[in-house]
Amino acid sequence: MNRFPLLLIAGITAGVTGCTMAPKYVRPSAPVPTQWPDGKAFSQNQPAAGAPIAADLGWREFVTDEKLRQVIAMALENNRDLRLSALNVEMARALYGIQRNALFPAVTAVGSGAKQRASIDLTEPGKSRITESYSVGVGVLSWEADLFGRVRSLKDEALAQYLATKHARRGAQTLLVSGVANAYLALAADRDCLTLAQNTLNAQQKSYDLVRRQYAAGIATELDLRQAQIPLETARGDLAKYTRQVAQDENALNLLVGVTVPAELMPATLDRIAPFTAVASSLPSAVLLHRPDVLRAESLLKAANADIGAARAAFFPNISLTGTLGSASNELSRLFESGTGTWSFAPTATMPIFDARTWTAHRASKVQYKMAVTEYERAIQSAFREVADTLAARGTLDQQLSAQQSLVEALTVTHRLANVRFEQGVDSYLGVLDAQRSLFASQQGLVTLHMAKIASQVQLYAVMGGGGEEEPETIATTTATR
Repeated sequence: MNRFPLLLIAGITAGVTGCTMAPKYVRPSAPVPTQWPDGKAFSQNQPAAGAPIAADLGWREFVTDEKLRQVIAMALENNRDLRLSALNVEMARALYGIQRNALFPAVTAVGSGAKQRASIDLTEPGKSRITESYSVGVGVLSWEADLFGRVRSLKDEALAQYLATKHARRGAQTLLVSGVANAYLALAADRDCLTLAQNTLNAQQKSYDLVRRQYAAGIATELDLRQAQIPLETARGDLAKYTRQVAQDENALNLLVGVTVPAELMPATLDRIAPFTAVASSLPSAVLLHRPDVLRAESLLKAANADIGAARAAFFPNISLTGTLGSASNELSRLFESGTGTWSFAPTATMPIFDARTWTAHRASKVQYKMAVTEYERAIQSAFREVADTLAARGTLDQQLSAQQSLVEALTVTHRLANVRFEQGVDSYLGVLDAQRSLFASQQGLVTLHMAKIASQVQLYAVMGGGGEEEPETIATTTATR
């Protein structure tokens, strides 16, 4: 068969898809300092020797508690928000494939056959009255020769959009990993507070029973009895509050995970949760460029840049090539053996003279690019603040935790001495009441600070870009290069 048309199509395909009219992409400068803030709030941040970079540390290596590992794995499998993010990636992948395929011509094959019986009066003697005819053809329909890179720019835009959805999914995974860990810690902390409230209620019940016996014996006044009743009722209210809070924490954790977490995987206390792996905190701020949200913003910026190329190409002629290749013969085998056939090739060109929509689209693409630059810069600034806030928290939590621990110890002694003085008749129960109220509040504060210190490790890991490792992809990202 005559191969010239196919060779011509292949040659044109290879020759007209090598350039675009999109501006050369240049990454904007990061509008943040190169180093993290310095001051009293940050002076206590001592980087761990040899600590890994968060973005290079998988969440399974960061989370050392086996129960929490299982809970996070369940969440990554069942969380609906993350599942939607994954489906968005698949949709963007499909759209990219559609746009990329527009670079190549669509080839179709058509075949037909017919038999005809002629009248005996019209047939020469000795000839068959039945005539057979067959035809085969290959067609190239409405293919745009991308001389000015319009289709290629659209392909690059679709690829950038696809990568943006991938980074968005990584960001969603980071938020999910850190969110599950924080919910797990909050549940453990509230369970600690629930135990504290139960112990406080038991202690207040004993104190109240003692005062009631003293009141019955005429030793204590009714005022002492009523004052002893106040912390008892307060402790009952706190017990109910933390019982409710624990139940709500479990509901929140189950929602994040997407299924009901088995009771044996629930945390008992904060102290029984294995510590997280320390990550490096003394890195330059350029590490923010590898965060999923910043990478997503940059991919959208690249998409806007490619859209400018497509808008520019719209000002130039649009050339479409339509060709057909075919033949007709009574014997198909003879057709392919002899190489006989017919073909036609008809290019058409459309030259825009003036189109208001084209001018408007070009201006809109430039404005969209400026908006994408602003979004990219804002993403970096937000990321910088998140890291700076986390470092400030970590730099002060140790001192605050130490002070709170000392306060709890002092109030414990105060409460014991106040009880002794009341039992000896030296002071009224008001001193015991004040000491107990202060002690319980300080113990609650200690639990909260303990949780905040542990949670700051999770927060630092997340804001430094950890927890969003990608799964292997089958699509070749090298197609992003021009």
